[in-house]
Amino acid sequence: MTALTDIGVTAPSYDELVARVLDGAIGPDPRTERIAVAFTTRQAVRHEGRSGGYRNEVLSLRLAEAVGSCAVEPGGLPDGAVDDCVGADVARLLEHELLPVRVAALDAYLMHALPHGPANGARSFPLPAGTSLEKSRARARAVVELIDAAPGATVVVVGVVNSLLEALRARGLAYVPCDLKGGTTEWGEPVRTDALAELERCDAVLASGMTLGNGSFEPLRQHAQRHGKPLVMFAQTGSAVLPRLIGAGVSAVCAEPYPFFWLDGGPGTIHRYGAAL
Repeated sequence: MTALTDIGVTAPSYDELVARVLDGAIGPDPRTERIAVAFTTRQAVRHEGRSGGYRNEVLSLRLAEAVGSCAVEPGGLPDGAVDDCVGADVARLLEHELLPVRVAALDAYLMHALPHGPANGARSFPLPAGTSLEKSRARARAVVELIDAAPGATVVVVGVVNSLLEALRARGLAYVPCDLKGGTTEWGEPVRTDALAELERCDAVLASGMTLGNGSFEPLRQHAQRHGKPLVMFAQTGSAVLPRLIGAGVSAVCAEPYPFFWLDGGPGTIHRYGAAL
């Protein structure tokens, strides 16, 4: 697997990316771009045949034809956050006190300015119609293919998704599951709550875009960049943000904009960046 370089606009860090957006260096003036619709999506799931389940909550902002999203801990978003966003310009929201609002606003802006597609470095990957578990497994295979690591390598997984762990097993990759919620995996393995403490013993990192919204992304990016380790992001949160950080610690991204695979049983599309398969 070799890296691709034709991905268009990139930045050396998340903060620099925000600064360039605010300066109007990437697209239209964010002070003139207003959010028309803001909404949250709440989900609870337990796949057939799985012993446990989970919940998701996502803040999404609509800018013209684009939707940007940021996952939050269920119940963690203040009631007034959605009202704050409606009618507000992107520049104002990029300076909002809530990090998830800032991330969703940046994602919406970049989805509008640099939509997923070949012109901006994306390769589409079709997800077949099916049950939630079938679609979860199909997405997991698409994500894990992006990891440039040989069988036997150890991957720190930040944001535990059992289908991803299953796909890593199928590739012969060892993993250290990490999630702030702790608990155990489907196979009874303990989930570590401090991903940063596990990084030194890994060969690669596989992380959820949700790390953008909880503030844990930057240390992962810096570690990967400093040590030359692959950092692959699976991104419902920040699907248009993370591709712009390829080459600055991020090696590949599986981008999944709203609507997510778990919202519909029909066929769908995800977008992969930064690796030749």
